[in-house]
Amino acid sequence: MAPARIMRQRNTGRSRVAHLHTGTRGFVVSYSGAPECDPRSHEAVTLREIAQRVAALKGCEYAGEYDADGRYGAPLYFVPDDTLALDAARALGIAGEHDLFGGVVPYEFVGTKSITHPVFSERAHVPRGWSREFDRLVRNAVLPGFSAFASEDALAAGERLLARGPIRVKPSLAVGGRGQTIVRDSGTLAAALAGLDPADLARCGVVLEQNLEDVTTYSVGQVLVHDLVATYVGTQKLTPNGRGDEVYGGSDLTVARGGFDALLSLDIDDIARDAIRRSRVYDAAVGACFSGFFASRRNYDIARGRDADGQVHCGVLEQSWRIGGATPAEVAALEAFRGDRSLRAVRAECSERYGRAVQVPDGAIVHFQDDDPEVGFITKYATVERYVDA
Repeated sequence: MAPARIMRQRNTGRSRVAHLHTGTRGFVVSYSGAPECDPRSHEAVTLREIAQRVAALKGCEYAGEYDADGRYGAPLYFVPDDTLALDAARALGIAGEHDLFGGVVPYEFVGTKSITHPVFSERAHVPRGWSREFDRLVRNAVLPGFSAFASEDALAAGERLLARGPIRVKPSLAVGGRGQTIVRDSGTLAAALAGLDPADLARCGVVLEQNLEDVTTYSVGQVLVHDLVATYVGTQKLTPNGRGDEVYGGSDLTVARGGFDALLSLDIDDIARDAIRRSRVYDAAVGACFSGFFASRRNYDIARGRDADGQVHCGVLEQSWRIGGATPAEVAALEAFRGDRSLRAVRAECSERYGRAVQVPDGAIVHFQDDDPEVGFITKYATVERYVDA
């Protein structure tokens, strides 16, 4: 296996356009919808590194950060840092799943966790495009909970859920577990809701969900790049960050070449199969209820844990149709499949570790190893090995 590589490339965006080669089959560009994002951050550097690797998979040239004034002279393929709204995608020339690594939704809220649960009542506030049919289709695939787009609706929904035990308040625009609050009484609920931005609440909502303990979080997903399709199931792991808080630390995935039938033909335990089933129900409901949706990167988080009474629950928490924490492992698997056509499955792992005392395994693909302006020194890497049936 190749030695570890440490990528420290800086965003060269506009300066690359003048040096593009003519006659290429197309260009891959990274695209950030948050211009205030620090280009030195681990998210920004990883985005560019993933875009370069996707370009190699497609046999295209990486052209840096997208330049709206650039003259590319060849088709563009986008690797955005977030799910795109349909209008924005059309403006970029993105028409289908072969035009980007990520996903496109008809309304902004569809790309958030707020679609996972119903609203509290028929009279509750909902954004334009809300689907009550979606709740009917996924209710047996998700955890007990509600979504709300107004503080009074959120308070009523939270009070109902508190009768069953502690709940988790989750702002829909927050990612990676950030901004979540565990609520055990009415006073704490009111305080948590008071801290939400009213404009964000009206646009994309807040999720109020039954809190679980002893949780294992499964990841189920599928990625498509050019002629390669990979489908996977695995679990997430936690790690302490620079402040000692437990945060996302990576994913361990079993990845099959092809679709879900290929994945299900492997030696996968019953709990993982149940997670796959629930994610497929959720994914099918999105396609049925939200016209205009498409994605080449689909990832679903499924939690399995116990409520306050000790009862086991399992359900989809949220979706991710954009570059995510598991993406380094996903791309490593695609590269393995591209390099060896005899491979039918691999085990791919990605890790995020904080601090300087990190030992990177031999042969790992290092996406970032440096000081991040916000989180401090962090190392992000991926490994891949051939799958062997147990």
